[in-house]
Amino acid sequence: MRHGTVTNEFNALELYAAMEAQRIERGLSWRQVAADIWDQSSVLNERRKDHPISVSTLTGIAKRGDCTCQHALFILRWLGVPPETFLSSPPFGGYDTALPRARPDQRLRWNLAALAESLDARRRERGLTWKQLATELRCTEHQVTGIRTARYAIGMRLAMRIVQWLERPAADFVDAAAW
Repeated sequence: MRHGTVTNEFNALELYAAMEAQRIERGLSWRQVAADIWDQSSVLNERRKDHPISVSTLTGIAKRGDCTCQHALFILRWLGVPPETFLSSPPFGGYDTALPRARPDQRLRWNLAALAESLDARRRERGLTWKQLATELRCTEHQVTGIRTARYAIGMRLAMRIVQWLERPAADFVDAAAW
């Protein structure tokens, strides 16, 4: 990959297919898959009284062709693979960096503040405007400037375009967190 060129798109349909294959292999209903994925953080869920992940969130990936970066981490944790697994070809440097391990009192979460900070630093280093960066990332200017104030998530496809543009593995921006 030439620096600043993002050619590998995160394929959420392949993520969905891997989840479906695992569901079938384990003989689970979609409701059981949702419960299984949610139960990975059982202690945290009980403490926070969070709303569980829904079946429609999981099955809707096939319709939308994308999901939020945070929902993708729930699924990737369940599958035991890093997000780079679902890129069209190995990214720059062949990243195969595993995601952090999370205990039952934690969830994997994108650190969007760190992602935004790294993105802005590289943008300034390269002398790009936000509009020029958005063009390179194939998104809107608002999508890239809004990352620093995003409350929870951005689209997974955009998150993976950004880490490739930064030439870093997604795991650099993922934490085992208690939220």
